[in-house]
Amino acid sequence: MQRSLVGSEMCIRDRYGILLAFKDFRINQGVWGSPWVGLKHYQELFSDPSFIQAFKNTVIINVYHLIFGFSFNVFLALMINELVLRRVKSVIQTCVYLPYFLSWVIFAGLVQVFLQAPVPGDMGGVVNQIIVAMGGEAIDFMKQPNLFRGILVVTNIIKTSGYSTIIYLAAIAGVDPTLYEAAAIDGGNRRDMLLHITFPRILPSVAVMFLLQVSQLFLSNFDQVYNLYNTFVYSTGDVLSTYIYRISLGGGAEFELSTAANLLLNVLGLITLVLSNKFVKKLDVMGIF
Repeated sequence: MQRSLVGSEMCIRDRYGILLAFKDFRINQGVWGSPWVGLKHYQELFSDPSFIQAFKNTVIINVYHLIFGFSFNVFLALMINELVLRRVKSVIQTCVYLPYFLSWVIFAGLVQVFLQAPVPGDMGGVVNQIIVAMGGEAIDFMKQPNLFRGILVVTNIIKTSGYSTIIYLAAIAGVDPTLYEAAAIDGGNRRDMLLHITFPRILPSVAVMFLLQVSQLFLSNFDQVYNLYNTFVYSTGDVLSTYIYRISLGGGAEFELSTAANLLLNVLGLITLVLSNKFVKKLDVMGIF
């Protein structure tokens, strides 16, 4: 009973907060008493070049995640499953899973150490040391706008691929072993088994993971971006989560705008999820609803 009351209270509070997107909030009048302004805050958002740029960056980065990160996770799970030696397989799985358990604060610090540019008295990070040793010029990776999106995609793959592979490997473990035995008797090789047995059997899991990632198309990993970006890469690295933070808790105190932006992104995410789910169902694969 107590849990039910707490849940109801949180639900009412969330709906109550959505009103900020359509009101000119006055502290002395409260949310209910503040004047209604309709879509005024959305007009302000779409006339703000910083919001447009953050929206563009968010979509581009998430599309990169979808193309490169999602496909790599499926490929990695399939390759790990093909390993025959159990000890080697266990070592590789541990190496892949370990980054997922690190916070973005720690992981971003490690990334910056590896990519650090040389300074007087310091040779820089490992990556730049390798570049210089091979005869190239050192690069200040963290201050290059044209490289920052790639850094976000690669670091996200390294940190989160372990979680996705667990799901895919669990799906692979549920495949009936007799299918592989029958394929071997018929002369099928590992490649044939991979393409015609393993992958089709894990396709429902792949579809669900795809839908979940598509639903995040207009959202962004605040922890990752906030701990990696700087003023030099705002043009390509500033995303909607960091934009919303700056205009609200980051000192802007424009809570109406931040609420309007959050509501817009969640609605767009829901629309994208529904459309993607319909597309997946047309492929004769079960969606999430």
